[in-house]
Amino acid sequence: MNRIDRASRTIAAAPAAIYDALLDREALEAWLPPDGMRGRIERWDPRPGGGFRMVLTYLDPSGSPGKTSDATDVVDVGFADLVRPARVVQTAVFRADDPAYAGTMTMTWHLAAAGDGTEVTVTATGVPSGIDQADHEAGIASSLANLASYVEPGD
Repeated sequence: MNRIDRASRTIAAAPAAIYDALLDREALEAWLPPDGMRGRIERWDPRPGGGFRMVLTYLDPSGSPGKTSDATDVVDVGFADLVRPARVVQTAVFRADDPAYAGTMTMTWHLAAAGDGTEVTVTATGVPSGIDQADHEAGIASSLANLASYVEPGD
């Protein structure tokens, strides 16, 4: 269980703007779901020890059956550590009957100033064995691309 899934991206926005997008309910619903999914937050408590429940729905579940149901992944996310504007540490537990998706995954979002932008690095540990590493890293990269589109100034 020493697996570490990771993705990073330089985003043309200040660390504080990205931090805010990590702790805003509407923002997370807009950018966190990777391509092929949409998300809805059911409960929200943005403080250390708080968290949220997100229901992720596959737009086409035929190729990627969900962990909770055929078309959904439900994940309970806790805020383990919040350090403005440098780091957000989340714990994630999937609602699934399959033991391959059991356990608590830790997602650490590191935000480091990089020139006129921010280097955002996401590191996942404790990833359930049922989640393919390449698919997970592609999903994180997709979320980072969505985040960039959400926070970067338009032309």
